[in-house]
Amino acid sequence: MKIGIGSYALFWEFQDANPSPLSPEGMIDRAAHLGCEVFQFCDDPRIEQCDEVALQRLRERAEILGLELELGTRGIDPEHLGRHLDIAEALGTRLLRSMIPAEGITDGPDAAAEMLRGLLPRLEAAGITLALETYEQVPTSTLLQIIDAVGSPRVGVCLDPANCVAGLEHPQQVITSCAPRTVNLHVKDFAFARQAGWVGFVYSGAPLGEGLLDLDLELGAVYGAGAPSAGKRSADPGRATTGTARRTPRAIVEHWLPWQGDLETTLATERAWTDRTLTALRAWRAEHLPPSDLG
Repeated sequence: MKIGIGSYALFWEFQDANPSPLSPEGMIDRAAHLGCEVFQFCDDPRIEQCDEVALQRLRERAEILGLELELGTRGIDPEHLGRHLDIAEALGTRLLRSMIPAEGITDGPDAAAEMLRGLLPRLEAAGITLALETYEQVPTSTLLQIIDAVGSPRVGVCLDPANCVAGLEHPQQVITSCAPRTVNLHVKDFAFARQAGWVGFVYSGAPLGEGLLDLDLELGAVYGAGAPSAGKRSADPGRATTGTARRTPRAIVEHWLPWQGDLETTLATERAWTDRTLTALRAWRAEHLPPSDLG
């Protein structure tokens, strides 16, 4: 179980509201400063604009700092994913996270699965796993149906139960149904709050432990003991490879932090939430996982 942060843990660091936005290099440096083992560039358009030389520099910077890199985008169009696989290979990543939008299942789950099966030779050749995130536009049952139809350890779930509440799915049900197929984990807390005047609700992020995320359930379900691997090397980077296997997807910290009124307060809150979540993840890992499962 390696722990890291993603772009959404640094959301306000690189928005237009920040006159000194954090660069991609700065994000890698921040992750290293926080003692992370992984950084995930997720939905960051600046990465798509990097040429091969710039991507190589990011890769080398991460390697020097002892960080693994992951990449995130949206959509399952083969050409789009092909471009991001090029970027992933240049960055040296082993995982590409994406999402299936509602239009991605217009022709049905089988058609989506067939489209994804066409990418398997490329994924296998590159040693990259595609993690499809739980997302309100596509029911979790449909997402799992598609992944099962693809039938490869190179395609699994990026688990984020917070996203599914807008689709009227219960977070605990999403966790338990997706845990066996999870190859990447986004960790953020979330909560409802009454709008001013008591009319309606706001659904947003929360400091870890103050919202609706059952962190013990989530981590226990995802990192619980798996089937014996008989010492064989697995193609799935989300699984251990020897002895009694445990799933070892990287746990990536994210937030849904609303604007706090001014930049200084917003950045301070974002950083505090990150510290709090990293501390909780490290404490859980130290208590529940043996050293052999920390990788």
